[in-house]
Amino acid sequence: MSTLKKPIVTEKATGLNEQGKYVFEVERSANKVQIKKDIEQFYGVTVTGISTIRTNGKVKSKFTKGGSVSGRRAHGKKAIVTVKEGEVIDFYSGI
Repeated sequence: MSTLKKPIVTEKATGLNEQGKYVFEVERSANKVQIKKDIEQFYGVTVTGISTIRTNGKVKSKFTKGGSVSGRRAHGKKAIVTVKEGEVIDFYSGI
């Protein structure tokens, strides 16, 4: 089973691509060794560094006709992966 859920393609994450860094949403239980192995295997690049960030889901309230409904977004984990200089991960080639 892969620890990678999906790449994060936001304006801020795309700006990091110029520095050779890519952002992925990963399983909350994944560690750096597993993430490195999966990225090297799936994308065929050499990973030189990984930073992970655990995010807490924020509480959201929604007001409806029947009253208010409150809930929470899911907790998550992100990995910022640095690849070897000169290597590129292309998210759009498989489309």
